[in-house]
Amino acid sequence: MNKLNSYFFGWVLLIASIGAQAQNVTVSNAWARVSVKGQSASGVFMSLKAVNTTKLVSVSTSVAKVSQLHQMTMDNNVMKMKALPNGLELSAGNLVELKPGGYHIMLMDLQKVLEKDSKIDLQLTFEDESGKRSKMEVSVPVLMQAAMSESSHDMHAKDHQHH
Repeated sequence: MNKLNSYFFGWVLLIASIGAQAQNVTVSNAWARVSVKGQSASGVFMSLKAVNTTKLVSVSTSVAKVSQLHQMTMDNNVMKMKALPNGLELSAGNLVELKPGGYHIMLMDLQKVLEKDSKIDLQLTFEDESGKRSKMEVSVPVLMQAAMSESSHDMHAKDHQHH
């Protein structure tokens, strides 16, 4: 092995080990809801499972000026939605579902129409128990409703955060 190959191989191993350590969160069944012209908001939904306790602290995307983690609840037969400014806790080993009518990512001030069968990119930021943050890029399909097959959109995340 020449010096260049040896140097390159060393960097590949370093990058691979960094990636393996950051793979704390699994993202599956991710999808964004279709929007129409003139619509300024939409939602993104997914399932998250963390190996170690972590928190989704923020989300960002180029398709919306504002991306927030929200929770929708019913209070005396009134639907209420609130932002989760401190993020969403992901307990070790437990599946957390972001779905219509519950936790979700709210995209506001959309910069373009979210067309069916297109994709949007999200950056999820996670924070572990020690306060270390990591980011994950996720490409999310735009659909009318959730896909039937859970495995068709399985992804792995390094870390994610939400405001």
